[in-house]
Amino acid sequence: MFQALLETQKPLMTVGAFLATYFVTLTLGRLLKRRTGVRFGLLFQFFCLTLAFYAAIAVYGAETTWRGHLGALLVLLGAGIVVALVDRYLWDEFYERRRQTVIPRLLRDSVALLIFLIALLLVLSIGYQAQAQLKGLLAGSGVAAIILGFAAQNLLSGILAGMSLQIGRPYRLGDWLKVGDSYGEVVEINWGSTRLRTNDAIYLEIPNNEIVRQTIINLHYPTSLHAMRISVGADYGVPPNRVKDALMRAATQATGVLPEPAPKVFLKDFADSAITYEIKFWITNHAAFNEICDGIRTNIWYEFKRRKIDIPYPIQVQIPAKTADSSAEMQ
Repeated sequence: MFQALLETQKPLMTVGAFLATYFVTLTLGRLLKRRTGVRFGLLFQFFCLTLAFYAAIAVYGAETTWRGHLGALLVLLGAGIVVALVDRYLWDEFYERRRQTVIPRLLRDSVALLIFLIALLLVLSIGYQAQAQLKGLLAGSGVAAIILGFAAQNLLSGILAGMSLQIGRPYRLGDWLKVGDSYGEVVEINWGSTRLRTNDAIYLEIPNNEIVRQTIINLHYPTSLHAMRISVGADYGVPPNRVKDALMRAATQATGVLPEPAPKVFLKDFADSAITYEIKFWITNHAAFNEICDGIRTNIWYEFKRRKIDIPYPIQVQIPAKTADSSAEMQ
């Protein structure tokens, strides 16, 4: 009797399952959108309809050939839902809001493509029992991928290095870097290279796969405060403390040199023709480095002139060959 009652009420139960599944799923999606800002869009409505049809067919008990196709479509649409959740909670919430790291569009699209590819492989292998065809396809695509990888090795390594720089963020736009012997301001970071602009407005294009192999000195991390040094020679006949006092005064009066931390002067070396001193000074604007050094060196010249301190220069004495031969004959 109970079985007969179920048979008579099956159409009504099927309609109820369809409506309940559709509206419950749609309500959950709207709740997520309202509270967390997950952007589902039209794709989610298709997912709700497909899930409702699948639930109705399961309740009705109909064994049709297109039920498997409907399940495959449901898995692919579910992959779109997973992509939307990854975009919201991984990229937007974790990286951009918490870590203050902007995730490039290419990385987002690559992860989304990978999720859809995994869903498609699951549908083909489990839903359609196409393991044999997939093995042949994967083997052929593996050979093609190896050939393509060798052909585009530098391009791929540059893109991977660009991803590493975009996620790790060792530097940002506007930072001043020292890469090798060059100083430059970061003006552009893309997937293939990093572009720097020097104090002379010369642009340096450095491939990302090369820049990640070098030691990157970021003059703006953790703050823009950093120290620079210049060297100057003074006469051996002048006491070091007198020279240091003159150099300290020249550095502190230069525009752009910070009063705190205060500059320091070191006796660096006893060179052939002069005692070499080094001035360590602190700045925050490396774009004005040339002007700051010009101000310090100008002040040094005037300070040395007032204190009668000479800046020696190497003197070479050349003896003509004829004079040397004449001296030998006279001996």
